[in-house]
Amino acid sequence: MAGNQGMEQLIPIVNKLQDAFTQLGVSMGLDLPQIAVVGGQSAGKSSVLENFVGRDFLPRGSGIVTRRPLILQLINSVSEYGEFLHCKGHKFVDFDLIRKEIEDDTDRITGINKGISPVPINLRVYSPHVLNLTLIDLPGITKVPVGDQPVDIEQQIHEMIMTYIKKDNCLILAVTPANSDLANSDALKLAKEVDPEGVRTIGVITKLDLMDDGTDAREILENKLLPLRRGYIGVVNRSQKDIDGRKDIRAALAAERKFFLGHPAYRHIAERMGTPFLQRILNQQLTNHIREIGRAHV
Repeated sequence: MAGNQGMEQLIPIVNKLQDAFTQLGVSMGLDLPQIAVVGGQSAGKSSVLENFVGRDFLPRGSGIVTRRPLILQLINSVSEYGEFLHCKGHKFVDFDLIRKEIEDDTDRITGINKGISPVPINLRVYSPHVLNLTLIDLPGITKVPVGDQPVDIEQQIHEMIMTYIKKDNCLILAVTPANSDLANSDALKLAKEVDPEGVRTIGVITKLDLMDDGTDAREILENKLLPLRRGYIGVVNRSQKDIDGRKDIRAALAAERKFFLGHPAYRHIAERMGTPFLQRILNQQLTNHIREIGRAHV
């Protein structure tokens, strides 16, 4: 999988800076070029990230699953394993153990009451299936506290997301399910607060296969309904049943491609839809973004 040749070293350089600043405890104060992933709790953020990697490795469940920012550094490599900044030198080849370590380290910092913390987890995933790409997965936007979560959990999550996306050098990956009211998307609303012109926002529309019969998201995917400078990309994630049954992600990607090629509303834009295209676009956009920022400071 080839990305932007010649510019590929830019993303690893920013990765090193991110790691260094996390260890110093100053990661959130810096305006590094990066992509923040924003969406409601059931928007399908985790599935999008897992589809990039081709593995199940993120915590799942009800309520807020992502409770700390996860700085996910994808690195194209012949071998396949994960490595945490807080467990340097330990290679996780079993991706179930990566999930367990994310859960355990989250509990170590936040306790087990489903509270949240701004202290990030830095995870590198080396794989032949990924392009060089760094994403920050942020807690899902929530409205109602669960169990003994603080009553102001919605405000806490809002403030944490804002800490990242308000920075001019941050691209915003706004993930919205197609089977919801797109005009009232939590992710797009948040993005609009800090990026009113839609210059830094990339729209991702999930769950296109779950829309009511006779409806489609063609207008938004053609960038006509709520236009963004960088446009929208549609994806089809695995269903909960597929995830529970451990459906192979590669088979799911083949099914996704078949969906777009076979759908009358999307087949004319099928080449610009789907997970592999989204990963390529994000690799290119992040690389170009880093280069542009570098030029602006020369």
